[in-house]
Amino acid sequence: MTAVNTFAGGGLDRMGPRRTDAAWLAERRADPASRAVVATSAGVLVEDGGTPATVALAELPGDAEQDGLGVGGDGAANTAADPGPECGAALRPAASLVGLRDVAAMSALADANLLAHATGLLNWHRRHRFCANCGHATDSGEAGYVRTCPRCGAQHHPRTDPVVITLVHDGDRVLLGRNANWPERRFSCLAGFVEPGESLEEAVAREVGEEAGIAVDDVRYVSSQPWPFPASLMLGFECAYVSGEPHPHDRELQAVEWFTGDELRRAAAGEGDIAIPPPLAIARRLMDGWLRRAPERS
Repeated sequence: MTAVNTFAGGGLDRMGPRRTDAAWLAERRADPASRAVVATSAGVLVEDGGTPATVALAELPGDAEQDGLGVGGDGAANTAADPGPECGAALRPAASLVGLRDVAAMSALADANLLAHATGLLNWHRRHRFCANCGHATDSGEAGYVRTCPRCGAQHHPRTDPVVITLVHDGDRVLLGRNANWPERRFSCLAGFVEPGESLEEAVAREVGEEAGIAVDDVRYVSSQPWPFPASLMLGFECAYVSGEPHPHDRELQAVEWFTGDELRRAAAGEGDIAIPPPLAIARRLMDGWLRRAPERS
């Protein structure tokens, strides 16, 4: 079974069918057991160890954005709330506002998923307060999973942008790329957004061709990872090199290079001449998965 990626693997029942039940939602808001996860534009509110610092709904200011996340195993409702950075920090003075990337490395899997779910949903609300159809201010509904325009009636739902991220392999070597904005000597898998009218497999082949100037085949899905920075879903693939001389083809990357399995193992151990993404990233999961099978390809 494929290991669950960071930011995935939550245990909440999202209660989709109850989001239009006004009476049920009112009961959850009035229930003292209902809790809110605080996720502001400055970070998520956590205690030591990356545990979400939840607050009672009654503690939140009346104008704070509140969106339903789901119901936990204890039957209590979980909500995402954005009372603003200053108010968020004041709600729990002993807690800290921490960037989601930073807290993910120390949080339990379910906690990281809860924080990512809250962050992704609130990010969408921050960016979609006005109707894309007519420009009028929209109203939040269905526990935060739809925004409706009172002028033209258009409904807008939370958006997730699919991104393919791909490990290109050829025998006992893999092709990695480097963006000029990354830390020195950091290399990672090739990635790009899926465009309208193409399948995921076509997006993999196109992105690899555009970024590295090579042809690939045998595109195989591996796993996915929610990536709310601000609203992506990373879709992890492997593919096989077919032909072409790798080079930065569209100037998006500063360099593309082949690395052997031994070079990648040293990088994973924090040694050698290159750096690779941390374990929380799906790019690293793709590399680690390939390394476990690399001896069979030698």
